[in-house]
Amino acid sequence: MDILNTISLESNSQIKINFDGGDLSSDAGLLLLKEFCYKIGAVKLIKRLFKTNDPAWLRIHKDDENMMQVIYQIFAAYFEDDCADELTNEPVMSAIMEKDALASQPTLSRFFNRMDETTLEQMGQILRQLRKVVYSIKMPEYMLFDIDTTLLDAYGRQEGAAFNYHYQGNGYHPLFVYDGLTGDLIKAQLRDGTKYCSKDADVFMKSLLEEFIEDFPDIPLYLRGDSGFASPDLYEVLEEKGCKYAIRLKENSTLIKLAEERNQALYRATKHNQVDYAVEYGEFLYQAGTWSHPRRVVFKIEKPYGQMIHMHTFIVTTMEDLAPYQVIQFYCGRGKMENFIKEGKSGFDFSSVSSSSMTVNANRLQVHVLAYNLFNWFRRLALAANMRKLRIDTIRLKLLKVAARVVRSARYKYFKLCSSCPYKKEFYETLANIRNLVPQLE
Repeated sequence: MDILNTISLESNSQIKINFDGGDLSSDAGLLLLKEFCYKIGAVKLIKRLFKTNDPAWLRIHKDDENMMQVIYQIFAAYFEDDCADELTNEPVMSAIMEKDALASQPTLSRFFNRMDETTLEQMGQILRQLRKVVYSIKMPEYMLFDIDTTLLDAYGRQEGAAFNYHYQGNGYHPLFVYDGLTGDLIKAQLRDGTKYCSKDADVFMKSLLEEFIEDFPDIPLYLRGDSGFASPDLYEVLEEKGCKYAIRLKENSTLIKLAEERNQALYRATKHNQVDYAVEYGEFLYQAGTWSHPRRVVFKIEKPYGQMIHMHTFIVTTMEDLAPYQVIQFYCGRGKMENFIKEGKSGFDFSSVSSSSMTVNANRLQVHVLAYNLFNWFRRLALAANMRKLRIDTIRLKLLKVAARVVRSARYKYFKLCSSCPYKKEFYETLANIRNLVPQLE
């Protein structure tokens, strides 16, 4: 014991403090994520497919190693490049990366700055291949694409960042497509801050639909979107690729006029009761001036509780087998997407777009998207059953931020985890679940 550097508390002299505890870590739960990434082949896949345009003929910290270090840092909420300097000799991170010392902040910053359009394509391919592995474990019955946008705040003179009127903020306006059932982030694209929601959404979705048709031809495809995606170009692509959709239309006088019969029916139904909630459903064929042909539009007219106004909701859809109220219910389910976006921004720092180059920022976003998906797959396929509905911050607190002491022998490293950890059962259950996975690796 280091007697000279031991300090006693004035509040209780029997409590003494020093920094002579040995190699300790507060991130022992990352060992579970290392095991999961190894099990699904993520580490080998990144090593095989990812390579920056690096002019150096020799690097101590290789591209794939830097990528995995950044991903593990994101898992543990070390979002900034500067965090790497504080983690240089962190025992759990070093063991996970199988290194004596981790890459430093300048190394990671140079690593990001080497990224270009080629690495963007590589990360798209990595995500696609990992999705095949995950679906080989558990194939979804159908794919439910929820498309939306958000604002990623930017500060300073960053290429492509601009004031977005809808969000009343300065930054980027990326396009996201989530799986509405699982929360997987299927695809993301960084865009200028001034881009409208549906701008190039048809091109964005066309490549994604072609990918799913090629990789998973037997999975039915569906899409939900708000009125920002009421674009005839997007309708055409979805219809061409056989993807059924329900997209909200902006309310206008023509639509209201076509729904007037049901509106009057609602007035008659509430004539003697202006307090309780009431609703009417209906449908009609409608062709806007920019549409190539008429499409089915279903609608809901509702009188809120305690109010005398009528509210209209119009949805254009190709889901002919569903009644109007079922289409409305199907569309309203997309509300969960706001939670997915919130988790990505707060729990995985999607707003980490700090470079002056938009291409570098697009690559940064894709790295965080990959970390988000790896964790979401870990949560769904391996995490202890009673923890699978928890958000990332809670899982970090309960399962990842576990204290451990490293003890080294001639041949092994022992990580002695906190004896009083209240989630030992969940830790062992998660590890067992990982070992029971049977993915189909290439």
